[in-house]
Parts: sequence; C-alpha cells; structure tokens
Amino acid sequence: MDRQVSPVLEKDRIISLDIMRGFAILGIFLVNMLSFHSPYLYIDPFEWWDSPADKGAFAFIDIFVQASFYPLFSMLFGYGLVILRERAMAKGLGFGGMAARRFSLLLLIGIIHAFLIWHGDILINYAIFGFVFLLFVKMSGKNMLLTGILLYIIPNLLFVLLLFATVLFVPPEELSIYDKEAALASLQAYQNGSFSEITSQRIQDWSGVNNLASLPIMLASIFPLFLIGGGAAKLRWLEEPEKNRAFLMKIMLVSFAAGLFFKLLPYITESNLGLDYMQDIFGGPLLAIAYGLGIVVMMKNSQRPGFLLPLSYVGKLSLSNYLFQSIISTFIFYSYGLGFYGKVSAFWGTLLVMFIFAFQVIISRFWIARYYYGPVEWLWRSFTYLKIPNQKRKG
Repeated sequence: MDRQVSPVLEKDRIISLDIMRGFAILGIFLVNMLSFHSPYLYIDPFEWWDSPADKGAFAFIDIFVQASFYPLFSMLFGYGLVILRERAMAKGLGFGGMAARRFSLLLLIGIIHAFLIWHGDILINYAIFGFVFLLFVKMSGKNMLLTGILLYIIPNLLFVLLLFATVLFVPPEELSIYDKEAALASLQAYQNGSFSEITSQRIQDWSGVNNLASLPIMLASIFPLFLIGGGAAKLRWLEEPEKNRAFLMKIMLVSFAAGLFFKLLPYITESNLGLDYMQDIFGGPLLAIAYGLGIVVMMKNSQRPGFLLPLSYVGKLSLSNYLFQSIISTFIFYSYGLGFYGKVSAFWGTLLVMFIFAFQVIISRFWIARYYYGPVEWLWRSFTYLKIPNQKRKG
C-alpha cells in the first residue's frame, strides 16, 4: 500500500472552497490595484482622487471590499491546513515535516514577491503565522474556533480603546497617517526610477507596514482567522451544506448586517482613527464570513455551482493568479514596464481589474482543462509532499 500522501484529488475537492478562493483573489486584486497604480499607503484617497466616479469607486471598495478578502483568504488558508493534516493522519504520516516544507517554500516565494515584484505581499505573513498554527492544530474544532474568535476580539477591542483614548488627548493634525512627501517619493521612484531604485522603494514600503511595531496588530488581525477557518474545517461545516443550510444562513445574515454597520461607521459619523480601525478590523472579517457563507448557501450542491463556476477556475490556481496579478500590474505601472504609475485613477484602475480578472478566468479555464495544477501550485505541492504529482491531463 502506498503510504505517501498525494495531493488532493479532484474528486476530493470541495468546489465551494475553490469558488471562495477565486472570489477572494478578485477582491484582493481590487484593493491591491489602488497600491499598484498610486502611492495609496501615503495618501488621503478622497483628496487624491476628486472626481465623482473615482470617489464612488473608492467608496464601494472601501465599504464592500477593503479588509474583507484577505480575511476570507486567511480563513480558507486555515481550512486547507486542517484538511491537509487530516489527509496526512489518514495515511499514518506525520504532518509537522510536511507543513514545515510547505511554509518554508511559501516564505521563500513571499520574499521574492515582496522585494523583487511588489511590496504589498501577504505570503510572508501567511508562512510565518502558518508555523505558529502548528502549535494549535491538535485542538478540537470547537476549541479552535473559540480560541480564534477570542484571540481576534480581545486584542482588537483593546487596540480600539487605545485609539479612541489617543484621539481624545492628541491633536488631530498629529494623528494623520497621510504623508505627502512619502507619496511624492513613491511617484518619483515607481514612475522614473531604475530597477534598483524601485527595489529600494519597495523595501521601504514593505518595511513601513511589516515591522516590530505593527507585529501585534498583524498577529491579532491575521492569525486568529487561520484558527477560525481551521475550526470550521474540523466541524465540517462546508462538507454538508444542505444539512447545515439554515444554520449557515443565519450566520451569514447576522455577519452581513453587523459587517455593513461597522463598514459604514466612518461615513455616517465623523471619522477618526478609532472608527477607521473598527471599520476594517471588525467590519471586514464579518463581511468576509457573509461572502463565504453566501457562496455556500447559493450552491445547490457541489456539482452545480452555476454562474459561480468561473470563479472556481481562478480559485484552483489561486497562488499562481495572485502572483500573476502582481507581475502584470507592476509591468503596467512601473518604469521598467509601461510606466503608468500615478497616471491611473481609482475608477479606471477598477475597470482594469475587471479586464485582467476576466483574462485570468479565461486562461485559468484553458490551463485546468490541460493540467491538474497551476505552475506555482505544482512546485508547491511537489516540495510539500516530496513527490512530483501528475501534471498533464490525458487526452
């Protein structure tokens, strides 16, 4: 009997997960595009883009997309890790070494992505927090879910209280997160700089977000979502959607209503650091849960995804598609490519996302009709399992 763990077979895939991954890749791209074409880290969007179309496009992204799709992807990441462990255990093999190889290669890919392609990489964080996840992976589904919820809510409530206290005692002009000089420096580097100058700017931008000061916030906003997703996997909420439909529908509706409430707070009252943090840190994941469960309850069964099917093509190649978005976008906007950085607005950038994503749907469908795995997924799986999986489909 072959005791090697093999990659997930097509018949073992839960198609709703692929659809959610594809949807998450679209949402992540909509948010990332703002940083691909403009110095989004350092600007006030409503001042930088002043046309009604741009303001409307940004408001839509801010309310319905921003901070909602990396949480969805994070929960899916935890879900997938639990499935991987259960398959390893079913074969009588250890999960630790396999996971260590998986996270190590992901870390290497993330480093290449962050420092040589685009500063907004999320893979480094996923790899590092993946190692932390191994400390919790033996927990029961209920305990893992509860731990994830508590680890998310408690620290972030403390951060919110700290921010509101800061707003009360510190003058507003000293709390601005916008930096005009840094925005101009980004424009200069990405519009006109050499590859080495752009790399230097990339490292500076990445370091401004990923540092020891921001580590507690990043740990509290990403890692608990791994646990929530992993807990849902252990409880098998998505394996039997018909059985759990009423329960999942209730969670979906409550999450959507609560998420939308938090997301609209800065628009219905005077915005400040505390409200802005609440908007994303609580509103984003609540909408993510609603979006994910919405996909599940819309599925009549795993064989009839209907109009959602194109998203599954992208989702099956999610890592390859995520990296492709960075490569094509930086080529369009950076000086070593077409040089359109700073020359595209929020509205036109959003339209560009739709065109590129439509292309990704087409090319992903073409690819999976001929190959089992995306190019990066194939490499990742080969290193994870220490076994080269069959790639080309017969016929």
